[in-house]
Amino acid sequence: MSHVLAAVAWPYANGPRHIGHVSGFGVPSDVFSRYMRMAGHDVLMVSGTDEHGTPIQVQADKEGVTPRELADRYNRVIVEDLHGLGLSYDLFTRTTTGNHYAVVQQIFEGLYANGYIVPKVAMGAISPSTGRTLPDRYIEGTCPICGYDGARGDQCDNCGNQLDPVDLINPRSKINGETPKFVETEHFFLDLPAFAQALGKWLDTREGWRTNVLRFSKNLLDDLQPRAITRDLEWGVPIPLDGWRDRGDKRIYVWFDAVIGYLSASIEWARRSGDSDAWRRWWAADGEGRDARGYYFMGKDNIVFHSVIWPALLLGYSGEGDRDGNPGELGRLNLPTEVVSSEFLTMEGRKFSSSRQVVIYVRDFLARYDADALRYFIAVAGPESNDTDFTWAEFLRRNNDELVAGWGNLVNRSISLAAKNFGAVPPVDPAGLTPADEALLATARAGFDTVGDLIGRHRQKQAIGEAMRVVAEANRYLSDQAPWKLKGDDDKPRMGTILHVALQVVSDANTLLTPFLPHSAQKVHELLGGTGVHAPMPSIVEVEDLDGGPAYPVLTGDYTVGTRWESVPLPVGRPLAVPKPVFRKLDPSIVDEELDRLGGNE
Repeated sequence: MSHVLAAVAWPYANGPRHIGHVSGFGVPSDVFSRYMRMAGHDVLMVSGTDEHGTPIQVQADKEGVTPRELADRYNRVIVEDLHGLGLSYDLFTRTTTGNHYAVVQQIFEGLYANGYIVPKVAMGAISPSTGRTLPDRYIEGTCPICGYDGARGDQCDNCGNQLDPVDLINPRSKINGETPKFVETEHFFLDLPAFAQALGKWLDTREGWRTNVLRFSKNLLDDLQPRAITRDLEWGVPIPLDGWRDRGDKRIYVWFDAVIGYLSASIEWARRSGDSDAWRRWWAADGEGRDARGYYFMGKDNIVFHSVIWPALLLGYSGEGDRDGNPGELGRLNLPTEVVSSEFLTMEGRKFSSSRQVVIYVRDFLARYDADALRYFIAVAGPESNDTDFTWAEFLRRNNDELVAGWGNLVNRSISLAAKNFGAVPPVDPAGLTPADEALLATARAGFDTVGDLIGRHRQKQAIGEAMRVVAEANRYLSDQAPWKLKGDDDKPRMGTILHVALQVVSDANTLLTPFLPHSAQKVHELLGGTGVHAPMPSIVEVEDLDGGPAYPVLTGDYTVGTRWESVPLPVGRPLAVPKPVFRKLDPSIVDEELDRLGGNE
């Protein structure tokens, strides 16, 4: 057994999340975490809502509420949506807790003490019409490096380089289109160049990463610049230094505090578990966490924060950059084992856009369709290594032709035939198994190594493809053996053997598909006569802030129960009932209905 951290990107709490978001951070991390638990590893899956920064302030102003009220609302919406998808977080929390503030300030203080955070006068952008600070992400212009016209003030998504808004050509405010005014202001900067050598050595040791992630990350090291970690804001974590902590106009920048959330959520989970030091099993590089592994899940627009900036913060806190230094009170902390980045999901050939209604939010999807239907689509056709287009026609086809006609059909006809002819799991004929029987059972058993290895290496498309290949082989076996034709008394032992083999493979295939389809896996387990929890689910729990703040909902659960990653023989004689369909067949009319809901449909 090993300790495995599943660190999942923090969804931003300025609105509901759409299916493109959860295809990048949500479902892939849950498939991985469920498999690793089933394989016997001690998994800690953490995240929460990212609630600071000017975008929250801007949206709150639009809606006439405070930033906290806005964050409270969308925190609850997102918690409910991720619960509906069955994402098995050990703790899904938020960045507005007293615990998170304290951990962020600890990391800041450690970096500052080691000389990696330095004060600097810089040019800040101000809105001429309101006098308020404009955040980097709310300024657009032409990239001075590659000439891309849609570059943001913090980064160019075309060439990937970090930017400063003052360097943009023809800068303009995304809020109202006006040209920002640049004024001198003092801020604290992270000395990123001081980590170039350490980051380069670390990246050279990374194995198994997706090629695009590793190449992109190494290229960033060629031109690292000091990066501001404070902003002229009213909403955020206070700066923990004398002369700064009580200022109402300066706060730690949201990108800095959000990545620290992986650590703060782990510490909050430990505090809530009754063992406040339990987080060290996943984080303490010089202690019990030295052999732990940490996997970070996000969309490709977040790679730089997880493969460069977060490792730099960890190195600096541990005293391992060019300036050396001493570890802070938390000790030396583990760097990521792997950054698992997904590409983008588009919708009907267009980028997701809430303003243009080219979107379907998670809760709207779950109100009309089953969670496992979405999870299946993301696993089998999602943006694992390439940008992928979600179309309603393809969703319909995958659901009806693969889930319903493939997996659902195998479950239904195997259990139905056994229930009608035997009322229970039938015995194997004393005459033994045929080569065809043995071959199918061997195929199913081999799937545990094949599928497990692929999930462990973040090849989930291939993994679910292999699991569905077992399903296809079992359907072919049933069609070839045709047990429904064996009607005489002399034929019944052979019919029983065929159905026993089919049911055993249904059970094995169900285990192989459990990380992908946990809701239906529980149903299939029960249709096979099983009792108890097969695929544990998260719960929404209302908790008090550990440090005296307002109460809030978290996602958590007991994942020590459930099936293991192995073939378990079905007990002969276990009662079976005629099953109900596991999946819903969708009417083709949903394609036109959903397209009509999309804005600007042609």
